[in-house]
This record gives sequence, C-alpha cells and structure tokens, in this order.
Amino acid sequence: MRKKTEQLSVQEAKAKVARYCAYQERTRQEVQTKLEDYGLSSSDLERVLNELEAEGFYNEERYAQAFCRGKLHHNKWGRVKIVQALRQKGLSDQQIQTGLAEIGEETYRKILSDLITKKLKSLKEEDAFTRNHKVARFAIGKGFEADLVWEMLGE
Repeated sequence: MRKKTEQLSVQEAKAKVARYCAYQERTRQEVQTKLEDYGLSSSDLERVLNELEAEGFYNEERYAQAFCRGKLHHNKWGRVKIVQALRQKGLSDQQIQTGLAEIGEETYRKILSDLITKKLKSLKEEDAFTRNHKVARFAIGKGFEADLVWEMLGE
C-alpha cells in the first residue's frame, strides 16, 4: 500500500499531475495512482483524469509508441518483453499494437544481429553448439522471438 503524500485541493492536484505528465509520457494507471496519492475523492479523481486526457497531458497510444522505441533502442528489448511490460502497465491490445508499429522490421533485425554478434564475441566457449545455445538463451531472455533468434544464428 502506497502512502498518501498530502491532501491537496482538486486544482492543486491537477496542476501537480499536469507537471508530472509534462515531464514524460504516462499511462492512465500512473496518473491515477499519483492523483490517489493526493487524496482526491473518486468523483474528483475521475473528473481530473478525464480533463487531463482531453487536454492531451497523457495519451496511452503515444505512451506505447515512446515506450516501444525506448525499450528497443536503449534497452535492446525484443517484442515479447515489450508486450509483457505494456500489458503490466494496463494498456489494451490495440494500444500495444500501435506502439509495436513504431518498430521497423529492418531496425529490429539489425539490433538483434548486433546483440548476437556482441554476445558471440564475449563468449569463450569452444563448442559451437553450446556457444549458439548460450547466445540464443540470452537473446530470447531479452524478449526476441525464438524462431527469429535461431534463424539469425543460422546465418
């Protein structure tokens, strides 16, 4: 259970959460949690959530797009891991698909290829079968699809 930080008026809470949303993309769930921390009643909370969404302070499709780009390029996550993370954040399948559309196939394959190459260079294993198995396990653990990983290892 999270502790309530302080009791704020509706306008103060809205202003604080607007700044919170302006800093980086947020989901409705994150914004709602923040508003709950400020002790708003459920009717005020719902009204403020709807106002913030209407004013464009948060948008879950925009969030999904930014999340997918960031996790792929910075964290080198595959689609499987990205989808799991977005589901945990409470996004719908349509919003997740919108986010995944941001990932170009060529870029995705290039990142996976670079990841595989880097991992292969780091392993001291002599046996090719064992080395490929370790690399595949690593890439699949990063959220890349198993069939794609094995296909690229075969190349």
